[in-house]
This record gives sequence, C-alpha cells and structure tokens, in this order.
Amino acid sequence: MDQWTKLKRTQMTMSENTQSAPVLQTWKLTLAYDGTPFRGWQVQPGEITVQGELQAALGRITGESPLPQGSGRTDAGVHALGQVASFALAAPIPAESLHRALNRTLPPSIRILETKKVPGTFHARHSAVAKTYEYRIFRGALCPPFLARYVYACAWPMDVAALEESARAFFGEHDFLSFAAVDPDLASRRMDADAPPEGEPTPRAGFQIDPAATATVRKIFLSGWEERQTETGPLLVYRVRGNGFLHHMVRNLVGTMLEVGRGHLNAAEIPGIFAARCRAVAGPTAPARGLFLHSVEYD
Repeated sequence: MDQWTKLKRTQMTMSENTQSAPVLQTWKLTLAYDGTPFRGWQVQPGEITVQGELQAALGRITGESPLPQGSGRTDAGVHALGQVASFALAAPIPAESLHRALNRTLPPSIRILETKKVPGTFHARHSAVAKTYEYRIFRGALCPPFLARYVYACAWPMDVAALEESARAFFGEHDFLSFAAVDPDLASRRMDADAPPEGEPTPRAGFQIDPAATATVRKIFLSGWEERQTETGPLLVYRVRGNGFLHHMVRNLVGTMLEVGRGHLNAAEIPGIFAARCRAVAGPTAPARGLFLHSVEYD
C-alpha cells in the first residue's frame, strides 16, 4: 500500500470517528432538598446521598450516568433551597422533558427548580462567585415536631444585640482557619488552580497563588441576624454571603456567636480567635439541621 493510500484511509477513519462521537451538552440544575434523609451531598459507598440519587435518576431517564458536580458539598442533615449542579449528557432531550422526568423519578425530598442548557465552560463549583447560607434557630418554648428537623431549637436567654455585634466581626476578608473543621478530603486535594478550595472559584488565568496562604482565607460580603415572627413561633435567622466557605465554617460561626449571645464569650474576643488560627479557641459546632444553602451566584 502506497503512502498516499495510507494517508487517505487514516483521514477517512478520523472523519468517521469524529462523526460517530456523541456531542455532549452541559446542563445546569438548580435544586432544593431536605437533607435529613441523606448522608450529605457527596456520593459515599453504601450511603444514600443527594449526588447519588441525582446520578441514579439521570441513569434511569437517559441511560447515561454522569456524576453531577455540585456548587459545594453539604453535610449530612444540611438542607438546600438553591443548590446548583452541572453535568454533561449526549442524549438530545429537551430541557422541559428532562425537568419533568427528574421530578417524577427523584424522591420527594429532592425537587428540581430549574433545568437549562449552558455553555460547556460552565462548572457548578468552579464558576461560582458567591454563596449565601441561612441558619435558623427556633426561639419558642416548645418546637413543633414538624419543624424540628429544619431548625435548631434554642430556648436559652439570648442577647440579640451581642449576636449582631459578633456577626459584624466576620465582615471582610479573614483567615477562617479557627472556624473550620478538618476536611478529610483536603489531604488528597491539590490546592492549586486546577483544584481550588471547596466553594471557591478557579483562579483566573495568569494568577499565581500561594496555597498555604490562601487555603483558609475567605471574604464575607454579608453577615447578620434577623428576628422573624412566624405562624409556628419566633425564629432567629443568621444569613451570611461570601466568596466561599470552609468545612463546617457556617455552623462554627453560628456556634461561636451563640456563645456570645449567651454571655459565655465577648464579641471583642473574635479578632483574637482569628489570630489564633486554632479550631479549639472558637465556639462549638451548631447542629446541621438548622443550616440551609440559600443560593449560589455566577457571573
């Protein structure tokens, strides 16, 4: 066989392979879930998780099993009002049909709020620029049983003004190491542009970062408490918005602020807690059931 014939056959084979290769479409889902029955977002062997349920539903509907990537990993018992997930599918299914099919297939504790096709460059975690969390505390004498899985029932006397003062101490950019639990996945994750810290977008091209200096630094844009009167009783709601959050960070912030509200800690001590860079000096971790991932923002 001469060289020309070999070249033509190679080109034809490449063309056939290109034509037969499936065209992948990137999808973005916005979903809400009750975190009570799940062992968190991330797939775990032998455990029921939100990510695992979503992957299984996609497999039943399309015959494909992409692993949906979330904007971040919520822990066991943590809820979501606006989690975001992304994945790629070859199946040419209309967005409306996929939306209906997912809500029919998924357990009722998971609901898809929005289903849309997005550019292939979109990634639920890497493309995120900010997140908002809410933590809800029930302040009545007796928490209704149908509300108990969604709030932290805390009837202790509480100085709300002290809570608000402590919340203001978290504004701005800080090293939050003292408010972070040890993340078991950090030991195997490279802290560089290819694998940024959890909940933090990929650094822009051309930027060089020092992993040791930036791994626990976050910027908080909003941090405050609100008293709400509801049909089921009084609530204290903490809302925090930032460019990323560390493992258990919001629950540790809440636990520390509750110590301030009870008079066991002074808000003026919070700068010293930051400086210590030691989890042991901050307050306890608030229970998971009061925490909600409220929303995720993108450019």
